[in-house]
Amino acid sequence: MLLMRKIEEKVGHLYIQQKFGGFCHLYIGQEAVVAGTASGCNKEDKHITAYRDHAHPIALGVHPKYMMAELYGKTTGMSKGKGGSMHMFHKEVNLMGGHGIVGAQIPMGAGIAFADKYKGNKAVTYCSFGDGAARQGALHETFNMAMMWKLPVVFIIENNNYAMGTSVSRTTNVMNMSEMGDSYHMPSKQVDGMSVEAVHEAIEEAANRARKGEGPTLLDINTYRYKGHSMSDPQKYRSKEEVEEYKAKDPISLVLETIKANKFASKIELEKIQAKVKDIVEESVRFAEESPDPSKEELYEDVYTQKDYPFIKE
Repeated sequence: MLLMRKIEEKVGHLYIQQKFGGFCHLYIGQEAVVAGTASGCNKEDKHITAYRDHAHPIALGVHPKYMMAELYGKTTGMSKGKGGSMHMFHKEVNLMGGHGIVGAQIPMGAGIAFADKYKGNKAVTYCSFGDGAARQGALHETFNMAMMWKLPVVFIIENNNYAMGTSVSRTTNVMNMSEMGDSYHMPSKQVDGMSVEAVHEAIEEAANRARKGEGPTLLDINTYRYKGHSMSDPQKYRSKEEVEEYKAKDPISLVLETIKANKFASKIELEKIQAKVKDIVEESVRFAEESPDPSKEELYEDVYTQKDYPFIKE
């Protein structure tokens, strides 16, 4: 979680310096959600999320330098520099992408889970989306089919209280978003998204249920983003006091307190972790800046594959 935080802080600084362009949505404050999901899943499981997706590959074990290179639009990036901030994919860790269209990943996540059920394996799909995306009509169609077919999918609402600048209270009179699963008889619960342990336990429980063929689960994971919706967001819709209130429950600080209270690591060991994280951040920036830009010919690559379209000549 510390690595995710420090990488994202650096990304924010680099964006202001205009080192790369496009949209940029930071995950700062929400680290416990993806960390708990990654620790509670199995290697063969699939992950799909929205466009606030820089932390997801890191949590799944991808070196941050490949994510950073993607932001820079370099050939060494996770999508060869063609996806940018909102489209992080990584086949080896089953990251099925960040997706720029709001809510698009919800039916896609169910489709991935359907494929695994059809193949007869025990993989589970974790489909993450925000409280704003939960208002898309496709969610209800997806929930219905997922329950009908008992698909092995865990729907995760990364509920950070705001859809861009619109609070949850302005979009619904049902503040407990886990209740959205009730009409489909989908097991659902609220989870403290500032506690990595709580997220891990909820994910593990939902995954075990899915692996036994009992179908999907909806988790309303309550978290908070300390920064704006994107880097261009002035955040006039919330008070500084509200932000500080959530920072008092910072997930990284809570873990650090747990480590110290239980003597899981000494002061020297913690300092080594911090130094290692700093080195990785610096390495990631250096790697991105030194990596080559794509050639003009890359415009015509990865559009079609010859395997699927044999009529295309080399």
